[in-house]
Amino acid sequence: MLFLEAFKMALTAISTNKLRSFLTLIGIIAGVASIIAVMTGISVVQKTIEKEMSVLGTTTFQVQKWAAGGPMSEEERRKIQKRRPTTVENANAIRENVKSVDLVGAELWDFGFKAKYKGESTNANLTICGGTPEYPENNTHYVSLGRNLSDADLKIGRRVVVLGHGLAEELFPFTDPIDKTIRLDGRKYKVIGVFEEKKSAFGAGFDNYCLIPISYFQRIYGKFNKRGRERSVNITVRAKSPELLQDAIEETRAVMRYERNVKPNEEDDFTVFSNESQIKTFNETTAGVKVGAFVIGIIALIVAGIGIMNIMLVSVTERTREIGIRKSLGARRKTILTQFLLEAIVLCNIGGVIGVLAGFGLGNVVSILTGFANAVPMEWAVGGLVFCTVVGLTFGVWPAIVASRLDPIEALRYE
Repeated sequence: MLFLEAFKMALTAISTNKLRSFLTLIGIIAGVASIIAVMTGISVVQKTIEKEMSVLGTTTFQVQKWAAGGPMSEEERRKIQKRRPTTVENANAIRENVKSVDLVGAELWDFGFKAKYKGESTNANLTICGGTPEYPENNTHYVSLGRNLSDADLKIGRRVVVLGHGLAEELFPFTDPIDKTIRLDGRKYKVIGVFEEKKSAFGAGFDNYCLIPISYFQRIYGKFNKRGRERSVNITVRAKSPELLQDAIEETRAVMRYERNVKPNEEDDFTVFSNESQIKTFNETTAGVKVGAFVIGIIALIVAGIGIMNIMLVSVTERTREIGIRKSLGARRKTILTQFLLEAIVLCNIGGVIGVLAGFGLGNVVSILTGFANAVPMEWAVGGLVFCTVVGLTFGVWPAIVASRLDPIEALRYE
């Protein structure tokens, strides 16, 4: 009962001094809104990037020459460039020797090509992937029309192509593309399939590419790409079950080290990564930004807390006679202390709620500007309100103690 009464009196005091309460709230609102806005903005970007990075299946990992992403020093870059390329033969060795996997695919990529069909022509920004029949399953990008590449296509080196959805829409806006012949980089290919639509939130090109047999890709484009670098195969590997994923990765590493004659005391001359490892690398990269934003927000809240303490002390001075009257009528020190402490906590949490809502709104401006999916990081909202309570408790203690210790006779005489 005492708590409820003190809470009501705190609300009355806040509503009575609207201007002072509003000025006090500004600091809290700014502090909480800054934390929530930054964290919401990061969550919007992070959620989208994690989705973009999750192109591999949940049981699939990749083996390649290059690093999986993240910051890289110039020294690391030079060291990776010196690695031998991963090869189709490496993929075959994994397929034959790793018993915990059921699909092993190989991919070679190149960029900057044109495709034509009758009067329709694309810009010179098309990506060609030379791949194997495992491509759709291992990259979770399935064929929606026609068929996928077959083992026979690879063995014979047929001039067949599976089109990305966007490419098919561009070349065949009103026509069924299956069994039509297109010119791709000046060569004729028979269209055998079309991938399902898979847009990137960054406006890029999951759909602006096509898949041809890797055997024909190697025959036409050779060992070196347009930049003069030796081509390296991306090997995609699918474990038989999620429980076998880590075993499959370790067995694959062992086979790769054996095939590439890597000595026991030498580090791997290839990279193995999965969705989980890519996302972990990205999160480690953004951790510094999150910590920085959190520290800035905390500093803002502490400054606001100091402001609250000063304004509460002014409030105690202004309400000295009120305190004296209440004490003379029997109010105990505990009652006075609870009232002023609750007033500070309630004030901070009102500002906290407004700050959280403002932060969500500001943070999701990123999604409006970029077209990314909205994000509402509730854990940060709860954390912000908890910290507001701590700020109110911490900086409201001293004014509450000062108020509770006032002598009732001296307080009644105060003018």
